[in-house]
Amino acid sequence: MDKLRSMAIFVHVVNHGSFRSASGHFDISATMVGKHIQYLESSLGSRLLNRTTRRQSLTESGRIYYHECQRILDDINNAENQIQTLENRPQGTVRVNSPVTYGNQILAPIVVEFLSQYPSINVDLILENRLIDPLHEQYDVIVRIGELADSSMIARQVGVYEMIYAASPDYLQQHSVIETVSDLRHHTCLGFNYDDAVTTSNPLQFNHSRTRLKSNNGQVLTHAAVQGIGVILQPKILIAQQLADGTLQPVLPQSLLEPSPINLLYKDKQLSLKNRTFVDFVLASLRK
Repeated sequence: MDKLRSMAIFVHVVNHGSFRSASGHFDISATMVGKHIQYLESSLGSRLLNRTTRRQSLTESGRIYYHECQRILDDINNAENQIQTLENRPQGTVRVNSPVTYGNQILAPIVVEFLSQYPSINVDLILENRLIDPLHEQYDVIVRIGELADSSMIARQVGVYEMIYAASPDYLQQHSVIETVSDLRHHTCLGFNYDDAVTTSNPLQFNHSRTRLKSNNGQVLTHAAVQGIGVILQPKILIAQQLADGTLQPVLPQSLLEPSPINLLYKDKQLSLKNRTFVDFVLASLRK
């Protein structure tokens, strides 16, 4: 069997949750879909899927293999698109919607680099903390944080949103040790206002009287925490630089929430060249 085709079939089964969907997409029988999965499992010497009569779930090996297969297929698509652009230059406008802080800190620098490499493509980047209707609002690409309720959109996971507590070294030196969440009631905290948040899950909040600063902008809270004002609960991905340079330190050793997926959403399997070029560029940039 063609291993690359088997990998594509495996990824489709995982993304869509059924052999039947892969059967229709690749124009093969469900039995043949199963043979492709068995071929991969045999060649790896490890089971990839736990199969029941109603659904399939990934094994630990399956999760690892799925992400690597997705990366390989993305790289191939990206390479093919780069060659195609030599003959067919992508052009037009890509409309993108993203949560404000993620858009400012993570997506905006990628968009700037994208524009420098593709002068014939424009980008309308709309940042807002509002849970938009992806099927009816006119966006080509949407960044969504949290579990997805709507399966009609195409979703590409680009990262995880892991919430952690953090504070500056100066603050931690001047205040009592924080070993549990209950210890936070004795500390000054900086809270996020999650009204109209674009996440599909509600992160933990500081539910006590010593929340001195609240804001709907994570950068405001991060700046205050770096200055030693108090403890923040922020997505790890958005304070990665401060954690790396030591201006913020993790307060509790473990994450208190299950990480939420960060996905790129788009409507059509067959993207226009401009949209495919943008999506592939973002995916490649976030893997660097």
